[in-house]
Amino acid sequence: MSSNNGSSFQVKPGGVISGRITVPGDKSISHRALMLGAIAEGETTITGFLQGEDTLATAKAFQQMGVEIENDGKLVRINGVGLRGLKESSSPIDLGNSGTSVRLMTGLLAGQNFDSELIGDKSLMTRPMLRVIKPLRSMKADISCAETGTLPIYITEYELPVASAQLKSCLLLAGLYAEGVTTIIENQATRDHTERMLSAFSHPITRNQNRISISKADKLMGTDISIPADFSSAAFFIVAATIAPGSDLVLENVGVNPTRDAMLKIMELMGADIELENKREQSGEPVADIHIKSSELKGIDIPEELVP
Repeated sequence: MSSNNGSSFQVKPGGVISGRITVPGDKSISHRALMLGAIAEGETTITGFLQGEDTLATAKAFQQMGVEIENDGKLVRINGVGLRGLKESSSPIDLGNSGTSVRLMTGLLAGQNFDSELIGDKSLMTRPMLRVIKPLRSMKADISCAETGTLPIYITEYELPVASAQLKSCLLLAGLYAEGVTTIIENQATRDHTERMLSAFSHPITRNQNRISISKADKLMGTDISIPADFSSAAFFIVAATIAPGSDLVLENVGVNPTRDAMLKIMELMGADIELENKREQSGEPVADIHIKSSELKGIDIPEELVP
């Protein structure tokens, strides 16, 4: 294979994959731990935090709003300011390329008593934002964006009634500040990291079948969060160990949240030899060591319910 600059690359089989490894921390959970730790009371410590551009953009945003965050590369320590302790940033909050950051923070900042402007890099500035703005407006948020439905987003103070909408995490964070109860009707199950994380910060939500409800919070309490290894990152190693003959690999401390593990079900249907060992719960999230042995796979029709 040749690249545009004339270099040539030769790809050969990689051989046996074996041993015990740990992949980086879960990005989705890292974002949520930062956000809730910032608006909790007292100290929150995070181990296993993913040190990536997107999560660091979230940390920088809260530092702009007066939150003390220490990060030595291994442990993140947050001195929470409470639900009403954030301060207005003196400049627009730049969230880089992180769509998760901007959409979740839109809900959180909609409940503050100051104005905010959210921006991002060239790519993020073109991504659709009306999907979070419309339901927040139905909750009486004073919020706007560019005429094209993209960033920048402008948020001003508002008063919330009861609401029901999608885009669960954004609205759950807004619901922390809403008068009464905010209810979200979920027609199809999505990741429930925010619900689990809220419980870890002492503000549990209630679920009745597909209805998720959250009441206005008096306060969140800082806590110690241990973030599991990222399942999406683990997926590459799961496939590699499955298709490389003679492989025997253990991926340690991987998050196996049932809203994230469809890939395992698909691999097993194809004949993969995968076992979950040492199953446990960690900061509200199901975690296990994933043991993969090489196996002969067969083609299948992937069930529709495993690919929402």
